[in-house]
Amino acid sequence: MQHLITTYSYLAVFFLMLAESACIPIPSELIMPLGGAVAAGAVAGAHASLVGIIVAGVAGNVVGSYIAWAVGRYLGQPVVLRWGSRIGVRQHEIDRATAWFDRYGLTAVLVGRCVPVVRTFISLPAGWAGVPALRFGIYTTLGCIPWTVALAVAGYELGGNWRSVDNAFHGPTYIIAGIIVVVLVLAVVLHLRRRRRTGAHAVRNQPDRTREREPR
Repeated sequence: MQHLITTYSYLAVFFLMLAESACIPIPSELIMPLGGAVAAGAVAGAHASLVGIIVAGVAGNVVGSYIAWAVGRYLGQPVVLRWGSRIGVRQHEIDRATAWFDRYGLTAVLVGRCVPVVRTFISLPAGWAGVPALRFGIYTTLGCIPWTVALAVAGYELGGNWRSVDNAFHGPTYIIAGIIVVVLVLAVVLHLRRRRRTGAHAVRNQPDRTREREPR
């Protein structure tokens, strides 16, 4: 992986993130920090910008998610469970993502992008449930941006020490995931409250039609 990213930078990040989002177990906890380290100039002879690495990561994540969504929608659950093991997909991982989707619905597509294991497979149950393509793409993009940015920036800041994320990624990335999930949930709650207040305010300001129709 290191050779690919240091040699092909944006292209490698794009396809590796695509693979992870298409249910091929290649951890983004390794891809994006290394991409950020390359952008920081930590690898001799490799040149890339942090923004470019992030854009490539987000784009690959969205494209790969659409592939998994299409597989779930058009091939169905039996085919995935039958053939998934051939590319390293384990049923309990799919079951975990499915349980998330069954519990949280479309919100799982947004928040699940920041949860290890779930983010890799959440597109499958979304496809099984027939989530519309446009809505799926919006939720996927909004969900994967914070995770991708956080990992890339962490690698950028660590620079030559990016392997510290590699050697102990479980702790740091779960902390990052927890923070991002809390922020996303708070943003959704605040948005819903603002919509309710706006709706209530509009109702109060509506003219009383019954009085206008009373006979003089």
